[in-house]
Amino acid sequence: MARKASAMEDLGMNSFWLDRPTFVTGATGLIGGWLVKRLIEQGADIVCLVRDWIPQSEFVQASLVEKVKTVRGEVQDQALMERTLGEYEIDTVIHLAAQTIVGIANRNPVSTFEANIAGTWSLLEACRRSPAVKQIVVASSDKAYGDHDVLPYEEDAPLQGRHPYDVSKSCADLIAQTYGSTYGLPVAITRCGNFYGGGDLNWNRIVPGTIRSVLRGQRPVIRSDGQFVRDYFYAEDGALANMVLAERLAQNPDLQGHAFNFSNEIQVTVLELVERLLTLMDSDLEPEVRNEASNEIRHQYLSAAKARKLLGWQPSFSLDEGLRQTIDWYKDFFGSSR
Repeated sequence: MARKASAMEDLGMNSFWLDRPTFVTGATGLIGGWLVKRLIEQGADIVCLVRDWIPQSEFVQASLVEKVKTVRGEVQDQALMERTLGEYEIDTVIHLAAQTIVGIANRNPVSTFEANIAGTWSLLEACRRSPAVKQIVVASSDKAYGDHDVLPYEEDAPLQGRHPYDVSKSCADLIAQTYGSTYGLPVAITRCGNFYGGGDLNWNRIVPGTIRSVLRGQRPVIRSDGQFVRDYFYAEDGALANMVLAERLAQNPDLQGHAFNFSNEIQVTVLELVERLLTLMDSDLEPEVRNEASNEIRHQYLSAAKARKLLGWQPSFSLDEGLRQTIDWYKDFFGSSR
């Protein structure tokens, strides 16, 4: 006789997250908004760290803020992190908070180092002092690898960032590994490609900047020469990757200290991506190629073989599917804000 599906399965819910005290840093960011939405759907008991109040963020626009507990402050504040983990009896931590823009990192390296490096060690030290914490997922990046001649990146490749943003992610990644190896902290690391998706309000990024320009009838701007190759990864898949890793870490403590690449395993130039967006938006605008980018790696893409094998993970969205969802999000966003 076939097993009868539970009510939670009928609703597409996962019992792992039901009522689980979960702390999310970076909730107002691109991945944070989608992650919190998914966790709410799964019935988690969510506490979010919020530094800046961003009314246009998905966290606020989708009324997610009304369904979670919020703590105001910075991830570098170790005392605040310890208080939050203790008072809310946090079980699972997903650390997304970071300064994520390469250009800002080049202009303001110290604030980037403080947020991305000091923020990581402050949170992990707070976790070390909080025995209730059972799983920690730290978001690193493909930029942590730095520039390599051998591609795709695999998880055993050296972390050798050279420019401010890349170095900040290399350091944060290594610090997370240190807390796993030295202190036995139940931490695992995600390394993802270039995120895109609805809710990204950093308009100097290629996807939201291009979509906004087209919706306004303006030529999209490409800061580089258009030939930089990236591995573009949809934000909803990024949110799900963090959740899958937390679940697998709970099931298999041997994953402690491991890093995992998450990727569609594609290679797309910036110019090809813009042309794909223009096609999907039925636009005949010509991009303006400025060739102004500096201190950026020219060619990056990831192997996700380890995540497929050890976690049973695979992406849910193709590039075109993700881009269509993203275009629809921004059409709604600009339609409602006019």
